[in-house]
Amino acid sequence: MKPDIVFEDDYMIACIKPYGVPAQSDKTFSADMITLVKEYIYDRDGLTEEPYLAVINRLDRPVSGIMLFAKDEKTAAKLSDMIQDREISKFYQVIVRGFLDEPEGEWTDYLQHDKKSNQTKAVSKDTKGAKKAVLRYEVLDELDTDEGSVSYLLVELLTGRHHQIRCQMASHGHPVWGDTKYASVSSDKKTGKKQKNGEKKKTSDKKGTDKKGKNGKDKYEIGLYSTRLEFTHPITGEEIILHREPEGAAFEIADQMDW
Repeated sequence: MKPDIVFEDDYMIACIKPYGVPAQSDKTFSADMITLVKEYIYDRDGLTEEPYLAVINRLDRPVSGIMLFAKDEKTAAKLSDMIQDREISKFYQVIVRGFLDEPEGEWTDYLQHDKKSNQTKAVSKDTKGAKKAVLRYEVLDELDTDEGSVSYLLVELLTGRHHQIRCQMASHGHPVWGDTKYASVSSDKKTGKKQKNGEKKKTSDKKGTDKKGKNGKDKYEIGLYSTRLEFTHPITGEEIILHREPEGAAFEIADQMDW
């Protein structure tokens, strides 16, 4: 499979990770993004040795969107430091269940990752192993559907915790569309049908894809898309803006929304 390239130069390459494809090799031995991009570079450039490639922003298996890779160790180290120092702005478009109380906001939570279940949960600040997680959101639109109310969000991820957006959204009562792993975390009160200002909006008949592949892995697709990265190039100093509009079943709902 030829990768869908968003940007490439001598130091880095960014491409779209499809839904269901792991960012890197896992126990399922499915084709992963690192292998796919390495094979593409190897064949295209006629190399005799395996090319260097390092993931800069990992995406969960059921998530799609822009992934950034470094093509050498020096660039990888610089970009990794930039991620840690919040010098790379990461934006996601997200479809969630229910209507949020405020049109925009910033959420700070403390998350704990359970490696055994590969799931993250919101906990109190003083819980052992808890890590601070911060995101900002803006509501782009809202819609009532046959499956209940949904909101279309733009989210800026200020920290990079395991399953952060999925966990935070669910813990605030608004699980990401199609996300069966975290759907049970939310409250029914937040995700039921609801009218905004007494106005009934259009209804979509699009159905979710709450499915898992073999071995119970997250091969399904959820309403979460890495849509934009903004940063200063660590080598050339150029201002880089990588952008791609989302695709997938969840975002077909957006076609029904009033803009």
